[in-house]
Amino acid sequence: MPDTDTTHFGFQTVPTAEKAERVRAVFDSVASRYDLMNDLMSGGLHRLWKRFALARTGLRPGQHALDVAGGSGDLTAGLHAQVGRDGYVCLADINASMIGEGRRRLLDRGIAGNVAYVQANAEQLPFRDGSFHCITIGFGLRNVTDKNAALRSMTRLLRPGGRLLVLEFSKPILPSLEPVYDTYSFRVLPILGRLVAGDEASYRYLAESIRMHPDQETLRGMMQAAGLEDCRYHNLSGGIVALHLGQRY
Repeated sequence: MPDTDTTHFGFQTVPTAEKAERVRAVFDSVASRYDLMNDLMSGGLHRLWKRFALARTGLRPGQHALDVAGGSGDLTAGLHAQVGRDGYVCLADINASMIGEGRRRLLDRGIAGNVAYVQANAEQLPFRDGSFHCITIGFGLRNVTDKNAALRSMTRLLRPGGRLLVLEFSKPILPSLEPVYDTYSFRVLPILGRLVAGDEASYRYLAESIRMHPDQETLRGMMQAAGLEDCRYHNLSGGIVALHLGQRY
């Protein structure tokens, strides 16, 4: 856990020990409408961002992959297609409601047998060192209390040559985009949350959590400090989202 006794929950300062439970409550609230809200919030772009990430996993049939904060299973499904029936994929998430949604959606798509589901905190993932050829975390790192601990935990689980992919909202690189993005995030998004998911407060938190997340260069440095090499990133949609990649040697 972080050295300090407090941390941020969106724009609020809260006791460090409480953040995970607060995040869990947010996703308990939004789980059943999570995918619909993703489509509405991004205009469907989240599917293209995830496809971009999956094209860079380097996975081959028969290998092992882990999707941390896997939620409703979009990246898990893509990883499963890459490793095939002889491979193995695990969806890990701290939230039981999200795991339930992910399992239901994957089963509806006929994805079963070599997929496991584990409820776990990204900071303390319960797997042996070097278990996976690739680890993804999509739109989940910003909700983790101790992001450095989570990056170290995921790095530990990679095999030599394995890749970590962090897909996350980031900082727009076009100055003209920032005011439009702020208006959408803090005015439109909470209204969508209230009308569609019945939860304005949770989507206000999600908007705030994006602003509190490290920018592209800071996150790249954090990945290097966690023990990854060849760390780099790709800005997507003008930097609204960034895909960070690092490799363990």
